[in-house]
Amino acid sequence: MKTIVIKNGHVIDPANGRDGRADILIEKGLITAVDDSCSIDTADHKVIDAEGLNVIPGLVDCCARLREPGLEQKARIKSETTAAAKSGITTLCCPPDTDPVVDEPAVVELIHQKAASAGKSHVVVLGALTQGLDGEQLSEMYALQKAGCVGLGNARRPVANTAIQKRAYAYAATFDIPVFIEPTDPWLSQQGCAHQGKIASRLGLKGIPVSAETIAIAQALELIAETGVRAHIGRISSARAVEMIARAKHEHLPVTADVSAHQLHLTEHDISNFNSDCHVIPPLRTQRDMEALRQAVADGTIDAISSDHQPHDFDAKQSPFAGTEPGISALETYLPLCMRLQELTSVRLPELITRMSTSPASILGIEAGTLSVGAVADICIYSDDDDWQLSQDNMVSQGRNTPFYGWNFNHRVRHTLVRGKHSYIYK
Repeated sequence: MKTIVIKNGHVIDPANGRDGRADILIEKGLITAVDDSCSIDTADHKVIDAEGLNVIPGLVDCCARLREPGLEQKARIKSETTAAAKSGITTLCCPPDTDPVVDEPAVVELIHQKAASAGKSHVVVLGALTQGLDGEQLSEMYALQKAGCVGLGNARRPVANTAIQKRAYAYAATFDIPVFIEPTDPWLSQQGCAHQGKIASRLGLKGIPVSAETIAIAQALELIAETGVRAHIGRISSARAVEMIARAKHEHLPVTADVSAHQLHLTEHDISNFNSDCHVIPPLRTQRDMEALRQAVADGTIDAISSDHQPHDFDAKQSPFAGTEPGISALETYLPLCMRLQELTSVRLPELITRMSTSPASILGIEAGTLSVGAVADICIYSDDDDWQLSQDNMVSQGRNTPFYGWNFNHRVRHTLVRGKHSYIYK
């Protein structure tokens, strides 16, 4: 493996408090030197000229549905990890709601093998909290952990029996396995497709109230307090949920949280023309909710920003709004949407990169999100002065379902390195 020098880049590494020009030396897939004087000798080395570019730890996405195994007509691991590499994402976390469900080690091994074969981005896996995600019998948690699962969750499938939910949390706590929660009350949200409010009523769409999210969070927090399980609450969408997470942290509960990137830029108003690409679960909520989520990212109440990537085939978005499948193909807009927050909030760039890389890595319990000497060389190099627009022609993901076509972006990934090897170069 050839030695690489990343030369003259603006290196931003929140884990080490670094924010300035530096050279980075990569040998055998590891970072072996970071030189603030930019004087690393380039003789006989491959050189990446990063003059005028930002060099940051590879991005870590704590929720991306890759559709394989089971829904290959929507996407495959190879196509989606390629799209991730184009976006500077070096690690993706796959939820357990594949087909078959990730409730036995063989499925974990299959996903890992497919990702290794693609060679574009790392893929880590969440195991099922209950067998088949049916919410009735606990999964073989210890076996899933030994197979490499970084945590357990039931995706958006409810565990209706709270006694089973408590038992699952307690069992996970025994093995120090974190639990990943996508909070929803199935009875309050049943058949809903939009935020419950005036716009949904005017459009004749069944609404999902904020309480569908907050009741599920309240229940989870009580059980977390009783069992002591480490928990991550994913894809929150409301101001009220932010308040609950902030209180839980103040009470020192072992809780972290993330928000989807699209929830920071879209509101219920974006569904006014029945744009099915804006059909997401949890639904796009009010302007007030969006502003509260942005502030929570800025002040650290929300620990991470996820893509919540959900690629779909063409037909999945062609029915009337309520009949379409929810979700956005979100990998290729992840970095530019996150970076827009610098203009919209008080968040500083190192803090923003923490939400996109360092904190998600910590949540997943993986060695990533840092440019420390000795760390694996998972690196994103991007420009912040490239004007471009998203179009179907420049998308790599197999899913083309996105409401961001035609948006003007300024940030573009130029290089992505995974284990010190190029997995993407902008040409």
